[in-house]
Amino acid sequence: MATNILSIGQSALTAAQVGISTTGHNIANASTPGYNRQVVVQGAALAQNFGYGFLGQGTEVSSVQRIYNEYLGAQVQSAQTSKSGLDSYYAQIQQIDNMLADPAAGLSPAIQDFFSSIQGVATNPSSLPARQTALSSSEALAARFQGMASRLDETARGINSEVVSSVSVINTYADQIATLNDAISKAQRATGQEPNDLLDQRDQLVTDLNKEIKATVVKQGDGGYNVFIGNGQPLVVGTKTSPLIATASPTDPEKVEVAYKASNGDTVIVGESGFVGGKLGGLIQFRAESLTAAQNALGRVAIGLASTFNAQSQAGFDLNGAAGGAYFTVGAPVVGANGTNTGSGTLTATIGNVNALTTSDYQLQYDGSNYTLTRLSDNSTTTFASFPQTVDGVTLSLSGTPAAGDNFRIRPTVAGASGFSVAITDPAKIAAAGTAGAIGDNTNALALAALQTANTLANGTATYLGAYGQMVSAVGNKTRELEVTSNAAGNLLDQ
Repeated sequence: MATNILSIGQSALTAAQVGISTTGHNIANASTPGYNRQVVVQGAALAQNFGYGFLGQGTEVSSVQRIYNEYLGAQVQSAQTSKSGLDSYYAQIQQIDNMLADPAAGLSPAIQDFFSSIQGVATNPSSLPARQTALSSSEALAARFQGMASRLDETARGINSEVVSSVSVINTYADQIATLNDAISKAQRATGQEPNDLLDQRDQLVTDLNKEIKATVVKQGDGGYNVFIGNGQPLVVGTKTSPLIATASPTDPEKVEVAYKASNGDTVIVGESGFVGGKLGGLIQFRAESLTAAQNALGRVAIGLASTFNAQSQAGFDLNGAAGGAYFTVGAPVVGANGTNTGSGTLTATIGNVNALTTSDYQLQYDGSNYTLTRLSDNSTTTFASFPQTVDGVTLSLSGTPAAGDNFRIRPTVAGASGFSVAITDPAKIAAAGTAGAIGDNTNALALAALQTANTLANGTATYLGAYGQMVSAVGNKTRELEVTSNAAGNLLDQ
């Protein structure tokens, strides 16, 4: 009986030591990211039958469990990916908003100064100083268009770098989760107990992964995690990973897209809608929704101004009595053939009606008999069987023979601002007169100045400044929206 008392006392001491060690472990890891508090699960030891009854044998520790709620953990991960995606989007669009809001860097003052100088020529059409002022204002306007386009291009290149970095981080997390899956599975098979610290590390990796991209976890029977991203693309299955790839777009070499290796070894581009949430999702969403729209909107203003001004210039006569020529040089549409095309078709695009231009890109797909043109801003389609075709002010022409499945990306206005420049250098060549040889005639100069307030864009509903104002308003409203929703998502995550 004395032996029984001693063994009971020893079991109590052992259980107490385990409790103290567990408490110390909790305290030591209070600041460890992802650590969950652990508790000792204790029960009565198996009693022994002495004939007259069962006699207790003390206590024993059955397990050490972590205090973790899978439902709440999933909620945290969901809130984390939403917050990270919004923060990523907001940080990028805020740069554009700051540029547009800067009165010294915005486009409105440059357009106003330019037309003011043209009005100066109309006031004194024979004055070379007035004409030289107009040329100087024209160069300043061109520099403003080019400078803003350059800033947007720099932003696009920055997005490329961040996409590459985010893909690398995601792949690293995937490798670590797969390694922990293996370690956790082996530990559970060997001991029958859950390795709490390894589970914490894996859950923290999943949370960190959700900072980069929305990830869905499916738990396996052996305790392993299968992790899926995007529209169900597997990233981790047990101990195997399917890494993402950052690669150049097949229709735009200057754009980095996200892809994965298919089972046949092909590199498959994941569409822009395939990633939602997280830093990577925010970057891709910003580029698809706001950056492309801003580049196209700025380009549309540049193309509209240059084209309509050129047309009016060519209707007049310069100081020497010669017919007016093109005043500005304008950027041409950009067409990219998919690198996987197998046919010999070459697509070209020209702008025929600036009034009908939108701020959207387009995708042309050939199915072997018909062509389908998709306006990517709203996914509206136009189907036709032959060329040339004019849609939204853009005329498409095709040479060669495409193959079924070939496709092309058309960007009508993206190069409008970067390609905007002044085509003349001689102030005498400003076509101010409406009649050849009429000294002091300002008829055409007045018509040129009147273009400032004419509704020449968006199907006759917007002036140059009006169309630019729509762009500024859209960016500003989106920036404010993201600021509010990001703060709300932060509060939800904290809760």
